[in-house]
Amino acid sequence: MPTAFQLSNPEGLYDPSGNAYSHVADVRAGSRLLYVAGQGGEDAEGRLSPLFAEQARQALENVKMALAAKGGSLGQVFKLTLLIVDHSEERLRQWVAAADQAWGEQMKPTCTLIPVTRLALEGMLIEVEAVAALS
Repeated sequence: MPTAFQLSNPEGLYDPSGNAYSHVADVRAGSRLLYVAGQGGEDAEGRLSPLFAEQARQALENVKMALAAKGGSLGQVFKLTLLIVDHSEERLRQWVAAADQAWGEQMKPTCTLIPVTRLALEGMLIEVEAVAALS
């Protein structure tokens, strides 16, 4: 369990774990916060896979690299904002699979998913913004 924050799913709210998020993040005072700008599914050369699942995986890798550059990790992320082009139940399942691979069994960050019609780059299907708290 990270020491900078605690994730929870209060009684009375449905269990969101099947959709790869938590309801509440309690961030402790004095934590160092890292804000990661929206990361798309492009690789280091700017190439985008035409496949949503691959872009989702790459976007998380990009978030991971950005955090690592400042001494952070995915395990310290408590808040995500997802922008998904042409959102569907299938894309949600693919996102959940990517998040499950990235975070494993631990609770997933709080998250807001926003369906959009287009993102910054032609062919970009997902953008992931993250906020992490470090002790």
